[in-house]
Amino acid sequence: MEVFHIFGAAKKTMLNTIQMIMKMKLFIWSVFLVLGFSMMSGCEEKKEPERIIDKKYKDVILGNRRSAMFHMARSYMPGSSLAVSVKGKLVWSEGFGYANQDLEVLASRHTKYRIGGISQILTTLATYQMIGEGKLDSMAEVRTYLPDFPAKEFPIRIKHLVHQTSGIRTPNSVENNQTAYSLIIKKGLEEFMNDSLLFPPGQYQHQTIYASNLLGAIIEQVEGDHFHKVIANRILDTLGMDNTVPDNPFAIIKGRTEFYDRDFIAQTIRATSRDFRYRLPADGYLSTAEDLVKLGNELIYGNVLSEEVRKNMFTRPELMPGAVSMTGNGLIFLQTDDGKPFYASRGNVTGGGAMLIIYPEEELVLAWIANIDDQLDELPGMKIARDFREFINGNYDPEKEKEP
Repeated sequence: MEVFHIFGAAKKTMLNTIQMIMKMKLFIWSVFLVLGFSMMSGCEEKKEPERIIDKKYKDVILGNRRSAMFHMARSYMPGSSLAVSVKGKLVWSEGFGYANQDLEVLASRHTKYRIGGISQILTTLATYQMIGEGKLDSMAEVRTYLPDFPAKEFPIRIKHLVHQTSGIRTPNSVENNQTAYSLIIKKGLEEFMNDSLLFPPGQYQHQTIYASNLLGAIIEQVEGDHFHKVIANRILDTLGMDNTVPDNPFAIIKGRTEFYDRDFIAQTIRATSRDFRYRLPADGYLSTAEDLVKLGNELIYGNVLSEEVRKNMFTRPELMPGAVSMTGNGLIFLQTDDGKPFYASRGNVTGGGAMLIIYPEEELVLAWIANIDDQLDELPGMKIARDFREFINGNYDPEKEKEP
């Protein structure tokens, strides 16, 4: 009997122990579930809004939202994103249409698009920084840094590349629309390096992606690193432009839009695959509208960029004595009706159109990017920026926006 009693007591003790373990497991799982739901709810609270519309600017924003949507419908534009800041604060940002029509993925504030020639601003900023550090000399010849580059009948200097006065030709239609894949910037120089110059450098201005590509190759050579890493270290990382990256067709890039083009009867079609990495310094970057606004604000305020670099960026290139250019440094130099300077930059490549507008006086920046080029019907960014400027100065008339 004592033996049975001992076994019964042991059995009871074992059952109690098992019950305690089960209760502990249940308690632990309950804690994990509570923490999990708390983290999920916390993530939902931190989720960024789909659009930003500052109530102070509601009238000018709502009127121009209609203009933006009307333009997209009229030009059969699949998707775009627009952002505006005033005095360094983002007052309007949202996406319109589709980033991918087939999958019905909506464009958003964070959609990445091809920015085309606006990429040249990044190349120019790095160049001016290196000039300020003594790593580059604006008056030095190209062959000083790239001895293998063929000698020309006239010397090409660093400043000629920055100002687009090098005399180097533009790509022909085959070169401009090639679909081959190429990673190396120096390899892209082979397309033009043996050709004669169109004119003596510095005499005229002639926009060509080849000048920017040559400048990018020089930056790589001097810094001893890949161009995209130099730009990331010098510009993108320091300015917090986390959504501005090279358009690598083989990489999975979060938020990258599908790219569109037009056929011979102007119908919207999916664009052919393109690899812009070999022309990254000229027009090979992806970005968001909000990142471009950050870039514009940095040119105004100079929180990171030196005053000398910003001064060089906003200085119109001199061609001949007494003659200055309307473009250079990746910018277009403009004036308001009352004579105040403002600046713009444009980009058009296969599958992308972009616009950046900077009004330093009003501390106003606008960026608009689309997943199709706007050569058929230019983005009305100038008109929207002008409306914001009028609103800031108390001259905006909302009645004129009622009709598209």
